[in-house]
Amino acid sequence: MQNPLQITFHNVDRSDAVEQKIQEKVAQLEHFFDAIVGCHVTVESQHRHHRKGVIYHIKIHLMLPGSDIVVGREPERNHAHEDIYVAIRDAFDTAKRLLEAAVRRMRREIKNRKAPERRLLAERGA
Repeated sequence: MQNPLQITFHNVDRSDAVEQKIQEKVAQLEHFFDAIVGCHVTVESQHRHHRKGVIYHIKIHLMLPGSDIVVGREPERNHAHEDIYVAIRDAFDTAKRLLEAAVRRMRREIKNRKAPERRLLAERGA
């Protein structure tokens, strides 16, 4: 990666274990595609509610040559994200799927659909 990994915590205490897990996940993305220019990960939690646990929100901004990938999960929708490691896993799984699609586009591996046959006949004057 050309730029160093940035990890930001909002409304969450900084944790070496969480930073380590994020670094591992970013290393896996780099292993898949080594031309990643930069990565910024934000770990945040919503305000604490008395009756509910804290739900973590992970945002990932991957900078690629010629494009960016941004992943942001909505924390209110998934109470499994009360576990910060589950939130990290889910966000990075989404980032990996989007990165795979971006790499296929960069390498032009996307299938080109052929024109319907009747259009070809019309072009020939039949």
